[in-house]
Amino acid sequence: MIPDIEKRSKEEIKAYQESRLTGLLSYLAGHSKYYSEKFRKNNIEFGSIRTLEDLTKIPVTTKEDLQRRTKDFICVEPQKIIDYNTTSGTLGEPVTFVLTENDLERLAYNEYLSLSCSDGSAEDIYQMMVTIDRRFMAGIAYFLGLRKLGAGVVRVGPGNTELQFDTFSRIRPTALITVPSYLVKLIEFAEKNGLDINETTVKKAVCIGEPIRNNDFSLNTLGKRITDKWNISLYSTYASTEMGAAFNDCIHGLGGHHHPELIIVEFLDDHNMPVCENESGEVTITTLGVEGMPLLRFKTGDICYHHAEPCACGRNTLRIGPVIGRKKQMLKYKGTTLFPPAIYDILNEIDFVENYLIEVYTGDLGTDEILVKTGCRKQDEQYEKIIKDHFRAKLRVAPDVKIMTPEEIIALSSQEMSRKPVIFIDARK
Repeated sequence: MIPDIEKRSKEEIKAYQESRLTGLLSYLAGHSKYYSEKFRKNNIEFGSIRTLEDLTKIPVTTKEDLQRRTKDFICVEPQKIIDYNTTSGTLGEPVTFVLTENDLERLAYNEYLSLSCSDGSAEDIYQMMVTIDRRFMAGIAYFLGLRKLGAGVVRVGPGNTELQFDTFSRIRPTALITVPSYLVKLIEFAEKNGLDINETTVKKAVCIGEPIRNNDFSLNTLGKRITDKWNISLYSTYASTEMGAAFNDCIHGLGGHHHPELIIVEFLDDHNMPVCENESGEVTITTLGVEGMPLLRFKTGDICYHHAEPCACGRNTLRIGPVIGRKKQMLKYKGTTLFPPAIYDILNEIDFVENYLIEVYTGDLGTDEILVKTGCRKQDEQYEKIIKDHFRAKLRVAPDVKIMTPEEIIALSSQEMSRKPVIFIDARK
């Protein structure tokens, strides 16, 4: 199902969003301590913001603002709060987000739209390989969205590969929601145990948390490793707790579709001004229809390209490309600018590297230094040279490499409060 607004002209979509923006500003003026103070300190009248272009008059909101003044963002009385979630804390201390009954309904509607966009229907049975507890918003969002879609849901959670395969045979799901690197583990388990992964009923997977496509939308190394052995359709999704919305691929795989009913999105440069379509920019969001903790011009830290031409699926909304990297994780290494995903992609294509952990720190000269810890079953003395040669071929620079066992990497990357293994540690000063 494609909402009518997503099939409208760009001019009509813009006019619709501007009408919703007026309502949001009125709500913030009456309920938000943080934004009321922000507008007053910057001599901005809420009523002076009428168009999407006017947003540039408003200072951005940062992750640090949320961390320092969480309670001042809450716009409802405690008795209206139904659910509490926290952000992942990838870029600092986690932030607690509160949701009202209406916010939960909005969250369900978002996932209904997003999963429908990714070829989901009431005929599907989804195997959820993500947690629904541990204050994780995405888990409850997927569950609520699938209920609204009318699809079947099997809440298996992450890990426990034998239980995943038991569910394949016992319940016969047609779709998965999972971190894509876990699909590689499922393929390896099937091969080790003499099973044919293509004999399962699974036809598609919604991939979260890790990129499966390059900037030109071709499958990256991880995406190819999966589809070379498993004949399933992969759908990317980009989302965050702060936005309470998602950008999912459609069947054409050309970027995550924007749902203008739920969110205004900008792509900003270092001076907080919009970038052109062929330039990368930091994803900056303004939430629509949120009661508990609405956000205005919140900078996510994610760097992406955006695409404005209509899609063959019938949607005329903008599309968001794969995340190039996170602003705070950008590395300057031996004169080369790097983001962690570029490092991951190289390691994913090396067969003998089973898992890995990237550590960055400040060297004696104040420069960024990188140590790549790789988990390998064999301790071959040639492995370090081979890995470095791969880096030099693709990135022109080679970080330090340490060969370890997969078990040692698992021990280092498993953190008690984390929802998934940590593969990037930033210890820079």
